[in-house]
Amino acid sequence: MRAQSGPAYPQAIIDLLEKAGDRPCFEHGGRVVTAEETLATMRRLAAAMREAGIGPGTGVAMLPGISPEGFAAMFAAYALGARVSAVRPGLTAGQFTHLLAGGVDAIVIGPTSGGLDLLPAAGGIPRYSLGSHPGATDLLAGGGPDRDRSDEPLVAGGRPDDIARITYTSGSTGQPKGCAITYRALAADWTCAPDRWTPAMAELAGGLDRCLLFGTLSSPVVMNYVLLCLFHGGVAVIPEEYPQPFFPAVVQRYAITGTIMTVPRLYQMLDVLREHPVDVSSLRSVMVSGSTLNPRRLAAATRRLGPAVFQAYGQSEAGSLTLLTPDDLRRHGETALSSVGRPHPEAEVSVRDEDDRPLPAGTTGEIYVRTPWQTSGYWGDPQQTAEVYVDGWVRTRDLGHLDAEGFLHLTGRTRDIVIVNAMVYYAGPIEQVLALHPDVDQAYVVGVPDKRTGEAVHALVRPAAGRTPPREQLAALVRDTLGDGSVPGIITYIPEVIVAPSGKPDKRAMLARYAAPGATA
Repeated sequence: MRAQSGPAYPQAIIDLLEKAGDRPCFEHGGRVVTAEETLATMRRLAAAMREAGIGPGTGVAMLPGISPEGFAAMFAAYALGARVSAVRPGLTAGQFTHLLAGGVDAIVIGPTSGGLDLLPAAGGIPRYSLGSHPGATDLLAGGGPDRDRSDEPLVAGGRPDDIARITYTSGSTGQPKGCAITYRALAADWTCAPDRWTPAMAELAGGLDRCLLFGTLSSPVVMNYVLLCLFHGGVAVIPEEYPQPFFPAVVQRYAITGTIMTVPRLYQMLDVLREHPVDVSSLRSVMVSGSTLNPRRLAAATRRLGPAVFQAYGQSEAGSLTLLTPDDLRRHGETALSSVGRPHPEAEVSVRDEDDRPLPAGTTGEIYVRTPWQTSGYWGDPQQTAEVYVDGWVRTRDLGHLDAEGFLHLTGRTRDIVIVNAMVYYAGPIEQVLALHPDVDQAYVVGVPDKRTGEAVHALVRPAAGRTPPREQLAALVRDTLGDGSVPGIITYIPEVIVAPSGKPDKRAMLARYAAPGATA
């Protein structure tokens, strides 16, 4: 495991901006923002935050949105050694209150931030903004004597073992869990260290000359790709508005060379391109992450977009873990197509049985991981921390196996189960088998109450364009592959996949919207 060495986080980002000078770093709508302008804003915000009492150990809830100023605010807080709780879109008022109870001393609101309807839950916690927001002090406005020191050196002051960032999970099993990462761990991440990039990482970064950004900088994944783009020497492109559906048109309009997207977004992009072709030949690095990718759709994406499609696997708890490259797909064919790539050189992956014993290649078990940049636990939740963080390893709760070539294959979640007649059946394998049918685009499985069996397998199936797979064929496919117990008792055809604010498919939302009585296998 690599310990923190050299300057504290985020000194590498500060140094990069210092050296880059007048190089463009951001395009936000119609304006270009250079490295020196970004650094000047960062220094100004750091001075204003310091005046407001923000420093080492201060809890800051950050609603950064996605803008150059939001980027500068995040790193100003890090430079001061604060503990930043990144507020993602889609939180309920109750979840936001839960976040604030974790020790928040100030709230910072970005210029393009969503979630402003949550602010009444903040009570008397001081609020600061990067523009004009009612009830908030504008950090960029004139003020005290330190406010104009935008040309003075900014030095990272984070203490290595202090918590730097708390990233909250989706809360799909209850209240969101706060994954806490130290300044030491952030400094160990490979993203900001080009000298540690492997050829595969350099290939990925090399396609980010013009990196399309969307969503929110509260996402560590989005932020990592901003940094990867900037350390490569590229420009982060943030369009002010997106056409609906936006991807292909934006790629052509802004000559985008790289971006990151979730699996549902990739599927949407391929569907749109099939009906409304536009020129996306500028793309060289398209990173797909967030959930498993159907091998058939991955192959289709490679045919349509060329050798530009990468896939990654990671978790909020452990960061980036694996990388699948276009070269992997070319060299290893079907083996690579069904995988999420090989582990990063500094990431350790161990597949274990129920008794915590390592399993040989090709054998499915729970995936344990260990990285220098992993989080240290769940903020304020020692019980959950003890369950997931075991002897320096992180239990991912994912099921899978490593093959003889070192590729990691995912097969489901340990808790994504359906209990039929007291027998446990994993949703992941059923979903994968259903997706093998040529008339199926995507498939999702949930457990629903059943008077006879306790629970029943309910499959939510999105048919391929212009097709309707017969239910009896889907049932037979599952029966022949996995046995009678895995056969869906209910199959519902869905017109579209509902995506949660995290970017992942929301099974329960799809069940609530589309499930209809009588749609049985």
